[in-house]
Amino acid sequence: MVEHDLDGIDRKILAALQSDGRATNVELAARVHLSAPQTFRRIRALEERGVIRGYAAQVRAEALGLGVTAYVSVSIAGDQFGRVREIEAEIRAHPEILECQSVSGEDDYLLKVVARDLKSLSNYLTDRLMQVAGIDNVRSMICLEEIKPPSPLPVD
Repeated sequence: MVEHDLDGIDRKILAALQSDGRATNVELAARVHLSAPQTFRRIRALEERGVIRGYAAQVRAEALGLGVTAYVSVSIAGDQFGRVREIEAEIRAHPEILECQSVSGEDDYLLKVVARDLKSLSNYLTDRLMQVAGIDNVRSMICLEEIKPPSPLPVD
C-alpha cells in the first residue's frame, strides 16, 4: 500500500480508531461525518488492505507484575546468517519480547523485553535468549521511566 492510497476520510477513520478502538460504528460515523454503512465499508476495506492490523487493549505492564522493561540489542554470528529466518521465528515465539526490529549498524536486532524484575530479566537473557542458536552478542539497556507511552501513528 502506498501512502496516497488513503484519502481524508480514511485518515479521519484511522485517527478516530487509534484514539478509541472501542468506538461503535455509529460513533465513528458521526466523528467522520459519514453514514454508518459507508463507515463500516471503509473500515472493512482498511482491514482487508492490511492498513488496520488489529485491535487490542493497552495493558500496563506493572498491572501484570512486569516491573522491568529493557531494550536488548542482539547480533547474529557471522556464520549463522543462513539461519536468520529460523532465528527470527524463535525470537517471535518468546512472549517476553514485545517488539523486534531489524536495525542497521553494529547490531542486527533491537528487542523490547519485559520481565518481573532485574533477576528475572537476567535469567531470561542468560537462560533463554542467549541460548538461541546463532545469537552471538546480547547487550541490554534497562528503562528507568516511561516518558511517553506508545502513541497513535500520525495520520496527517
